[in-house]
Amino acid sequence: MSVIRTLIIAAVLVIAGAIGFIYSGLYNVAATVPHTAPVYWALDTLVDRSMEHHAEGIQAPNLKDPARVRVGFDHYNEMCVVCHGAPGHKATELSQGLYPQPPDLAESVKDLSPAELFWTIKNGIKMTGMPAWGPTHSDDKIWAMVAFLETLPGMTPGQYAAMAAKAGPDDDHDH
Repeated sequence: MSVIRTLIIAAVLVIAGAIGFIYSGLYNVAATVPHTAPVYWALDTLVDRSMEHHAEGIQAPNLKDPARVRVGFDHYNEMCVVCHGAPGHKATELSQGLYPQPPDLAESVKDLSPAELFWTIKNGIKMTGMPAWGPTHSDDKIWAMVAFLETLPGMTPGQYAAMAAKAGPDDDHDH
């Protein structure tokens, strides 16, 4: 019985200490100061596992359709490039001021499934600056963004510029 009592007391003390630390304001939440390694690991692992878990069972449509890729490019060029960049685009003042830094999607999409990309675009990620586009975009438009992202890793600055030169107004897309 004394072991259980000791464990309960230890748990209460740990919880009280955590609450005291939270209320102390000592942890620096400034975007100019990186998280400590344990906090960064915990948050990064939480995001990765959540994306994997919530994307389970999501089935992607045909992502090779050039028309779908084109629609996805238009949305990416309007909404995403300011934070995530693009081939031939330098980092913006906005993207440089965000913490955590938005990932370079030409690199990071290689590690994500289409379902994980879809889920992330649709739902966003809390406290990262990644908005949820699901409330304002249909699943078809979100899949179009995924289709474009799948082409991004092999895209050159010239190819991106050529797509941008062909960009037309989207009557169903208001930013």
